[in-house]
Amino acid sequence: MHPNNHPEDLTPTAMTIEAPKTAKEVTKKAKVESYDISRSDETLDLAKDLAKFIKDNKLSTTVQGKEFVNVEGWQYAGSRLGIVPIVEHVISTSTDTEIRYQAKVTLWDMRSQHTVGAGFAICSNKESGKKFYQEFAIMSMAQTRAIGKAYRNILAWIIRAAGYEPTPAEEMDYNTNVPAAAVALPTPAASAPAMQVTPAEPAIAAEAAVAPIHYATASQKEEIIRLLNHPLITRPEKTKMLLNINRLDEERAVQAIAKLRKAIDEREGSTVATAVAA
Repeated sequence: MHPNNHPEDLTPTAMTIEAPKTAKEVTKKAKVESYDISRSDETLDLAKDLAKFIKDNKLSTTVQGKEFVNVEGWQYAGSRLGIVPIVEHVISTSTDTEIRYQAKVTLWDMRSQHTVGAGFAICSNKESGKKFYQEFAIMSMAQTRAIGKAYRNILAWIIRAAGYEPTPAEEMDYNTNVPAAAVALPTPAASAPAMQVTPAEPAIAAEAAVAPIHYATASQKEEIIRLLNHPLITRPEKTKMLLNINRLDEERAVQAIAKLRKAIDEREGSTVATAVAA
């Protein structure tokens, strides 16, 4: 892959920092870094790049002999198109006997400045394999699934063109553990019935002790994305922030915004000083 082909090249300014030497290079650069989801020829080029990225970074999961892309792979595909996920809400729909969360994610196109997709998902400790999950893990999985679902709604055919199943790997959690759970449950019950209570007690205590996580708001994420589009923000900085934006809580989002603003102010001052000196 060309060293300048990065998912964070989202603005015209960033894309023209280093001018290619030939007309052929100009055409190739524009085609790779300015993907248009409405143009099948361009997105097929993205599919080839995506297949290599997923394979090199081991971003897929094998389920019953088929390859399903992890949410990080879907995020990479979206970032190459300038489409980023915004978590609208993560709502608890829990009951006295069940921990359950519902999440909604929308997709924001940074070029058109419009919402271009959405996804809903839930996660529950009643699912097979999640009986002893703590509450924050159930909430986090609902969010992760919603991100994958939102991208699937608009990018499934690109993932298929890359050679993978058009369903996010995280959605397969609903079925992955069913056979194992059905076989394993009778064994401990027959050998040591009293031990059934032991693993549940610390899990319940831990769930009660965990404070709710307040993830970054949609307005905070939009401000971070706006600042990341500034031409003085480097490519590695954009990539790192875009891949981790949905893991930020409100406090860390405030710190990230402050850090980006400070970096831009300092670099603008340095640029002005250099120009004056010249």
